[in-house]
Amino acid sequence: MSTSSGTSVIFDLDGTLVDSEPNYYEASRALLAEFTGREYTWADNEQYVGISSHETLAVWKKEYGIEASVPELLADLDRRYLALARADTHVYPEMRKLVERLHDAGVPMAVASGSSRAAIEAILSGTGLDAQLTTLVSAEEVPHGKPAPDVFLAAADLLGAAPADCVVFEDAAPGARAAHAAGMRCIAIPYVSAHADDPAFAAAELLFRGGHAEFTAQAALDVLTRR
Repeated sequence: MSTSSGTSVIFDLDGTLVDSEPNYYEASRALLAEFTGREYTWADNEQYVGISSHETLAVWKKEYGIEASVPELLADLDRRYLALARADTHVYPEMRKLVERLHDAGVPMAVASGSSRAAIEAILSGTGLDAQLTTLVSAEEVPHGKPAPDVFLAAADLLGAAPADCVVFEDAAPGARAAHAAGMRCIAIPYVSAHADDPAFAAAELLFRGGHAEFTAQAALDVLTRR
């Protein structure tokens, strides 16, 4: 296969390439229990899907009066998360197939995520995706996380690609907004099915309303090969 001339692909990581939310939920639940004593539910967690860890922790620090600094909280969250992630992180099969097909075709690819660089590198290495995905940007490395376009623009810059020539794969509304703000095309696979009607997904070139249950590599490739 071949994509449209000059097309580059940028993947979000959590909820898009891998199902890491359960591990982030458990890590977040344990962190908040220790620092605040409050209960943290899956419904609470869904409010933060697609928002960077750094910005989420900044909100919690202010909202719950946590004395630890955001960098300290981030290090704590990463420690808890990575212990879980190294034991079990699931790559969506159709996403792995897509990455392999794009890599074999020589399509430039990058990962742009709200997670820390340490978490991104650990997940890519642990799942074997680092064999195909070697360019990455963390929200730690740009001024603003999603829905600001910074992380996607930084990824495009590393790939030497114009934003208009990039296609972003995203599972969350803040990420879809970031892609549009960056002037990039977007293929959306909502992690939370109830969010499929979010206006942020309305401008997606392709929306898999049922999330990964209906996503296929071939359907994505069909979009990537047309302009």
